[in-house]
Amino acid sequence: MKITFAKVAMVAVMSAAALSVAPSSFAGTKSATFQVSLTVEADCAISANPLNFGTTGVIDNNLDQTTSLAVTCTKGTPYTVALDAGSATGSDISNRLLKGTTGSDTVTYNLYRDAGHTQVWGQTTGSDVVTGTGNGDAQSITVYGRVPAQAMPTADTYTSTVTATVAF
Repeated sequence: MKITFAKVAMVAVMSAAALSVAPSSFAGTKSATFQVSLTVEADCAISANPLNFGTTGVIDNNLDQTTSLAVTCTKGTPYTVALDAGSATGSDISNRLLKGTTGSDTVTYNLYRDAGHTQVWGQTTGSDVVTGTGNGDAQSITVYGRVPAQAMPTADTYTSTVTATVAF
């Protein structure tokens, strides 16, 4: 059976015309509204980059390095960032230690809130922490580190793990 273009076009036009005059199968419409909601609580997240003082021989001058923390808090959320003393046995906020990986020697260092290395960064609210207010974006906070000149330890790799805590 051969169908011509004219027949197909005629059927399409007649179908469209029939649909446009056909009564709706719905008798009417009704609407309802509903509420959509989301509660955003005060919240923060923190991440840290490593601090590497590099490789040295004699420690007869200060070794200064920086790293950064990223704090992301909901808009308007006040926060504080504290740093603990680190994981090396004997460390405290005023005298942090790096511990040798193969021996018992340590290297003294500290972490500061300022580039002048005068404000030790600790964990006492209202005293030695960094404060801020969230803006919804990641805020970069610089950590200033210093290994002061000191008596030479044994050649080794010295490490510590510091915990940065954001309170909000």
